[in-house]
Amino acid sequence: MVEVELKKWGNSLGVIVPLKEIKGLGLTLGDRININIVKKKRIDGFGIAKGLPSFEEEKEPHSDLW
Repeated sequence: MVEVELKKWGNSLGVIVPLKEIKGLGLTLGDRININIVKKKRIDGFGIAKGLPSFEEEKEPHSDLW
């Protein structure tokens, strides 16, 4: 599987297949291929801990671990 970014080409959208993948599959200009398109969800960590209690410093030191 290869992750690529959708780019604007004139009035259309398209993708560029990395050369490494092209060579790995032995593809040449004019070959026909099948592509499965799956939208990848963006992960944003902002607000991920919303509603959880604040972090608290431990009262007892863990000198046995150092």
